[in-house]
Amino acid sequence: MTIQMEKVCKRFPQPAGKELSVLEEVDLSIGEGEFVIILGESGCGKSTLLNLMAGLLPLSEGEIRVNGRRINQPHPSRAMIFQQPSLLPWLNVEENIVFGCKLRGEHDDLTVRTAQLIEIMGLSGFEKVKPHELSLGMAQRVCLARAMIGHPQILLLDEPFASLDTITRSHLQEELIEFWMVEKFTAVFVTHDIDEAILMGTRVVLLGGRPRGILKTYEVNLNFPRDIASRGFFLLRSAILKKLRESFDGYQRR
Repeated sequence: MTIQMEKVCKRFPQPAGKELSVLEEVDLSIGEGEFVIILGESGCGKSTLLNLMAGLLPLSEGEIRVNGRRINQPHPSRAMIFQQPSLLPWLNVEENIVFGCKLRGEHDDLTVRTAQLIEIMGLSGFEKVKPHELSLGMAQRVCLARAMIGHPQILLLDEPFASLDTITRSHLQEELIEFWMVEKFTAVFVTHDIDEAILMGTRVVLLGGRPRGILKTYEVNLNFPRDIASRGFFLLRSAILKKLRESFDGYQRR
């Protein structure tokens, strides 16, 4: 699926009839099967933009279309993973994974698909465990399995690995990329970590400035798996960091 954004604006009401402008005039095209990273400092509107794509927030102005159709509400073809695990506490691991599919009446090969994902995610032996008994990393694996079992055409991810330790984070980054390469879904991934952005994305969209908008986009022409110590990685990281510093210095002087 493709995503097309035209002149997207989002403003939140403030006291005394004022408005807080979070995003202004965002134009972005995301092609089918891309893995696009939305990168920027905290508070620059990354999560807001993702929620607009998910249909969880209304636009103030502009338009977002998926395969040419304007979106204004959530849809099963667009799965979303949040920074903190969002599991149903009264269901066990297996039940949480299949919950969405059963709700939509999608029962074909569900048992087989569930078993495969549980094995891939390293959750074997924890099928009947409740969310409060899981570590943060394991709970996020359940969320990823729940998203993937429905074969989403678009996967939206809001800093899903930000709270994890380095080893768990690295493992889940690799698992997600492998899923994407096999399933060929369109992914939009929000992060404030430059290294994570370059490790995972086919394109990095840098968000920032005042008013908030797209500063620049970077094509990531590096083969998977990517080497953080390679020259290409270093040069791209330096270019992105330089642009972020220029933007920060620019609005600090205003």
